[in-house]
Amino acid sequence: MGKSDASGGVVVIGLGRFGGQVAESLTELGHEVLGIDENAEIVQKLANVLTHVVQADSTDEEALRQIGVPEFNRAVVGIGTDIEASVLTVLALTELGIEEIWAKAISAKHGRILERVGARHVVFPEADMGVRVAHLVTGKLLDFIEFDDGYAIAKVCPPDDMIGRTLTQLALRTRHGITVVAVKRAGEEAETALPDTVIQRGDTLIVSGPTEKVEQLGARPS
Repeated sequence: MGKSDASGGVVVIGLGRFGGQVAESLTELGHEVLGIDENAEIVQKLANVLTHVVQADSTDEEALRQIGVPEFNRAVVGIGTDIEASVLTVLALTELGIEEIWAKAISAKHGRILERVGARHVVFPEADMGVRVAHLVTGKLLDFIEFDDGYAIAKVCPPDDMIGRTLTQLALRTRHGITVVAVKRAGEEAETALPDTVIQRGDTLIVSGPTEKVEQLGARPS
């Protein structure tokens, strides 16, 4: 693999439930993926799914070099339960000059260590999913994704006081700091929200804004 081929691809190390799903999703999206796992059974299972998949010790910098990891700019480390292997893998990737590293963490302490050894993006899958489910169970949000900087995107049924009014009349961005990105009507594709879009009962709104404001919108009666 030459640099020109791999520069747009992603190395995914640790192909368990999290890493395996990331690798398969990236492949489905058309990206070149180099999957790495020390478990031969997992490697064999994904041999016909991923672009490239190899068995290797990801904590061994030289082993990673030999299979072409330095040719990639981005890597995802999906190792979770073996904290030592997770940290040493991120360290090895850093030493190889990988610019963008996403790493799974199972605790806040684990996450801090990963950041210190070179991970630019730390992911907490279990915690993030817990927060998401809590919002779906306790509110009227149909889906919810929160980002690190206190910003969220959600799908929500419009509250009663929004029905029959245009987005211009509602002035959600000015009054509440919320932006309606798109509106989906039953049986139709989602359409970009326009100033003259009239909100109807049964619509689903895709909104974005500060987490607190999005939560407040989801808590209003409908």
